[in-house]
Amino acid sequence: MGGLPQSVLFACDHNAVRSPMAEGIMKKLFGTEAYVQSVGVLNDLEIDGFAIAACEEIGVQLARHRSRSFEEMEEMGEALSGFDVIVTLSPASQRRALELTRYYHLSVEYWPVMDPTGIGETREQKLNAYRQTRDQLVQRMKGSWSA
Repeated sequence: MGGLPQSVLFACDHNAVRSPMAEGIMKKLFGTEAYVQSVGVLNDLEIDGFAIAACEEIGVQLARHRSRSFEEMEEMGEALSGFDVIVTLSPASQRRALELTRYYHLSVEYWPVMDPTGIGETREQKLNAYRQTRDQLVQRMKGSWSA
């Protein structure tokens, strides 16, 4: 609990579902009060269409998101040490963030948010899973940083 961090990096496995959703939601909730980015352990998937659809319902635009990995972010000149907090949304990203930040004084928080991929058969069932993930992220942010 506490104040809003000045800069947050959200991380998940592929930077295709959970972390871009978190990045978009945080920008919507807090505007320019915090600097927000997202990455994945791997960059091997494009932004997920259901993630785009679920976030559009609450006015968050993700269609232009470009997935990137921790390494690509650093190659683009953005250092991990520049973030106040890294919020990891999957076990693999939690491990990777802890490995990469061993020598930095920054906090890594693990938020166990549901991975909606592969849940449901119909479009509506799938979309409902993504909505649950979206709503978990909204609640977690409001609970952590009192929007």
